[in-house]
Amino acid sequence: MMSSEFQPEDPARFEAALRRFDQENAKDPNLEQAGGLSVPRELLYAQWLTEWVLRLCPEASEPLRLAARCQHICRWMVPRDSYPMTRPGYLKWREDLKRFHAETAGAILREVGYPEETIARVQALNLKKNFPHDPEGRVLEDALCLVFLEHQLGELARKTTDEKLINALQKAWKKMTPAAQAFALALPYAPQHRALLEQALQPADPHPSPGGAPLTGN
Repeated sequence: MMSSEFQPEDPARFEAALRRFDQENAKDPNLEQAGGLSVPRELLYAQWLTEWVLRLCPEASEPLRLAARCQHICRWMVPRDSYPMTRPGYLKWREDLKRFHAETAGAILREVGYPEETIARVQALNLKKNFPHDPEGRVLEDALCLVFLEHQLGELARKTTDEKLINALQKAWKKMTPAAQAFALALPYAPQHRALLEQALQPADPHPSPGGAPLTGN
């Protein structure tokens, strides 16, 4: 997270914030397999999101790097099934989650000594304020979409219908910048998932040409 190109104002404070974010996410009881190891899901997610933010924007600011590390902090503490299993229930859950993440991140940033101005900026990114007009918010959203496509698409495909998955892919695609879409096209999808993405990206034409234009990439 630190390099010759990026040096935070207070390196010790920055490292303390990342460490505290990771400590909280390491408490996730839900585990994912990565590199032959069982890793707490949200700890792994924070690492994936950080990696994509830095690939998309190597010059990312300190608040953006912090926001990437805490975007889903302690997410398991607000489970989906604690809300009505309806569309309004889902939307309420998503909004409450964003506030929960922002408040949790803010408490940790205060704990390690960040000023309120920085905290407010990180929380604005957590809450996706002024999206899509905030350039850093667009980087973070691109990274979120790429994490979904690279690491979570298969799990969603097992849980939902092709129609719903195609709809989710179309919504994600519309949020992404052309740069992120280029990264997305080059990801190594399973054949069935690539076929669904190809279908999702077909133009809204009532009489499309057979097969349409295939995606490029591996």
